Amino acid sequence: KIVALSHASNVLGVVQPVRDIIQAAHSVGARVLLDSCQAVPHMAVDVQQLEVDFLVASSHKMCGPTGIGFLYGRLELLNSLPPSAGGGEMIDTVELYSSTYASSPSRFEAGTPPIAEAVGLGAACEYLSAIGMDKVEQHDAQLGRYLYEQLREVGGLELYGPDPRTDGVSRTGLVAFNAKSVHSADLSFFLDQEGVAVRTGHHCTQPLHKILGVPGGSVRASLYFYNDKSDVDKFIEKLKDTLYMFETM
Repeated sequence: KIVALSHASNVLGVVQPVRDIIQAAHSVGARVLLDSCQAVPHMAVDVQQLEVDFLVASSHKMCGPTGIGFLYGRLELLNSLPPSAGGGEMIDTVELYSSTYASSPSRFEAGTPPIAEAVGLGAACEYLSAIGMDKVEQHDAQLGRYLYEQLREVGGLELYGPDPRTDGVSRTGLVAFNAKSVHSADLSFFLDQEGVAVRTGHHCTQPLHKILGVPGGSVRASLYFYNDKSDVDKFIEKLKDTLYMFETM
């Protein structure tokens, strides 16, 4: 049995109570695979404290190069798994009719690795660590709350995910939304013309958007440590201008 879940939603912005979920899964003998691609760049994540079995994250979401990520796994579990691919460096011994495999992590790193990308990912980890992930988390949470509050004041928008003012709710610095009178793709296109970069589409979550009743997707505004309130204010200004343009067409 394996339980796979996202640590933080890239649409709803909510951070899951993963420690409680991991404990519940372990209580019935299940392993846990945690997708932390949206969490690792925004908060301190301690795999020992979480007692998670497997955890994945991607480089390009944490100031690193594209095309690489990482898988953490408890060593005894990794060594119990067969290799996922064959090639150099993943073997121990090779005979004509049999072979044995190297211990982890080498058994999962067949062939020539993406060396430059790995070096870049390492540099990104050092860079974020020097800033301090606790500082990044606090900044993202405060600025994300400000973004949510400002969007709530804009008429004709539907915001997705829980209100950050709700007790017990933890959110990352993003808000997905739709304008009731403008398709998300049209809205993002004209925001781009104003120099505002947002993401539009399904964000790799088509089932979620169907549950939300918006199968056409949504607009997502995302913040990071390099943003401040002036960026949010400029975004809100251009969003209002764009919505007004559509209303008066």
